[in-house]
Amino acid sequence: MGEVLIVATALDGPLARTSLELLAAARALGPGAEADAVLVGHGPGFAGAAETLRRHGAAAVFRCDHPALTAGQTDAVLAAVEQVLRVQQPRVLLVSADTIGRELAPRLAYRLGAALLTECVEVSAVEGGGIVARRQIYGGRALATLAAGNGPVVISVKPHAFEVPEPAAVAGKVEDVAVDIDPAALPARVREVVREQAEVGLEEAPVVVGGGRGLGSVEGFTMLTQLASLLGGAVGASRPPTDAGWVPVSWQIGQTGKTIRPALYIAVGISGATQHVAGVTGSRTIVAINRDPEAPIFSVAHLGIVGDYREVIPAIINKVKEAQGG
Repeated sequence: MGEVLIVATALDGPLARTSLELLAAARALGPGAEADAVLVGHGPGFAGAAETLRRHGAAAVFRCDHPALTAGQTDAVLAAVEQVLRVQQPRVLLVSADTIGRELAPRLAYRLGAALLTECVEVSAVEGGGIVARRQIYGGRALATLAAGNGPVVISVKPHAFEVPEPAAVAGKVEDVAVDIDPAALPARVREVVREQAEVGLEEAPVVVGGGRGLGSVEGFTMLTQLASLLGGAVGASRPPTDAGWVPVSWQIGQTGKTIRPALYIAVGISGATQHVAGVTGSRTIVAINRDPEAPIFSVAHLGIVGDYREVIPAIINKVKEAQGG
């Protein structure tokens, strides 16, 4: 039985980056903290996922391969993870606060009678076996400190709060675990998964260009897409454009969307509501372009440009093309 267990996923694809970030979170619990992993998934990317976890420091990997463990099947993931937990009984369970993890963490905490700490960006152990964690509040403008006693605790970790640890393989093991999942008994079943093109790589892109209500219409995103393409990046959005149907919900960045941590984030026509800022504070450099000099986004930007994006973005595109010899 290990002290710390992480939930790693490879659902219809390679191992999720957030799974490796959980290994870094486990190390933050103490220099001697070793983490085991329950790996759930199915498909072509599943084969090498266990070895990737071991290469980055997982002491033991409990591999659950089942046809029902595919993208969007949260109920199947819940069933598989719970079966492993009943046997392993870890004191600390780390789950990524991604689309699946946000639903998984509270349900597992309830079933296990464990404490629950959510959306954490820092974790540490304290004397006596307790856990202290910190999470963003007020749209990332402040941090709240949370604590749990020495009993079992489920912690959801905000994506990109921790860097992927350097490879540090340990003499661990990989154990295949047969899980009992009846697809017909699942409360919800996914019949089709449609992936938007911009969804792929948004959270991993080194450059993200985000558009807000200030663009005025869907046409403005054509210009942003051109700039992002030149910079080798991706396009995202604040909530108003997704609510208006200008762009897919999968483009949304913020507290109720994706959390990004690019080297460069360019916010165009985005006011800077706390919900959006919470999803971009990990960006290395933030450039804000807005006509309103009093827009809150300028308070978190490293560089601000006051002006009409219809004039500013074409000028930037031309400069990028010149720099690239185009």
